[in-house]
Amino acid sequence: MHLFSGTGVALITPFDTNGQVDFEALDRVVEHVITGQVEYLVALGTTGETPTLTHAEKLALLRAIVRKTAGRVPVVCGAGGNHTTGVIDWIQEVQQEGIAGLLSVVPYYNKPSQEGIYQHFAAIAASTELPIILYNVPGRTVTNMLPATTLRLAQDFNHIVAIKEASGSLPQCMELVASAPDGFAVLSGDDDLVLAQLACGMHGVISVAANCYPKDFSDLVRAGLANGFPAARTLHYKLLPAVKLLFAEGNPTGAKAVLHQMGLCQNVLRLPLIAASESLYGQLQNAI
Repeated sequence: MHLFSGTGVALITPFDTNGQVDFEALDRVVEHVITGQVEYLVALGTTGETPTLTHAEKLALLRAIVRKTAGRVPVVCGAGGNHTTGVIDWIQEVQQEGIAGLLSVVPYYNKPSQEGIYQHFAAIAASTELPIILYNVPGRTVTNMLPATTLRLAQDFNHIVAIKEASGSLPQCMELVASAPDGFAVLSGDDDLVLAQLACGMHGVISVAANCYPKDFSDLVRAGLANGFPAARTLHYKLLPAVKLLFAEGNPTGAKAVLHQMGLCQNVLRLPLIAASESLYGQLQNAI
């Protein structure tokens, strides 16, 4: 099994009613997902509302997650951005914090060319020996990292070990699976597509829904990886209505509403994100 196969969970960042990081709630969420048998945790990703966190908050959150995890599962740290030197500086700061790898998103806003994307990740790879998971999410970054660029990076750097592919394009996913070098994992970034993607040969998922439903979601992925698709299909259709609701008003709006209903954290987000509408909150409660 690849270190990052199976289910990774893109952790939320809990805030208290004053909008400050709630470390007690964070401990509860971490324990909830580990008890639910996810394979690894991803700190400081999109779902963690990382753009709204200060530098000090990010470091404190990462250290709290590593401490609470206590070596039970690997922890991956988000390390992406549109300023290559700034990303490298962050990696130098966190790589001694007990993390198992880095998740690095395609640069956003400044719309680099494919060669610019390659050079960005090449510079990051040259700065660290930690395993790197690339993250392609053109719905957020605008730029789509094409399979040729991903595969070139995978072939040129042995410690670029995986991609979280959230383009939503099955043909693009299949091209990656078909041509990936040995030891390179293609991971889903789309919770509603993971069943089909596992059938295509992908290696797992970095999931938002696993914050809320870790046991069922992890069981779905493990069944798919073992070619147990009847069981995986049953779980997929059990979860699918709830998964769709999680994203109805953006991420992590739905996830925080569900975790609030479970008594794990406050239903508080930082602007420009806002809490779920009363209608969605009720639908999510019914889905539980």
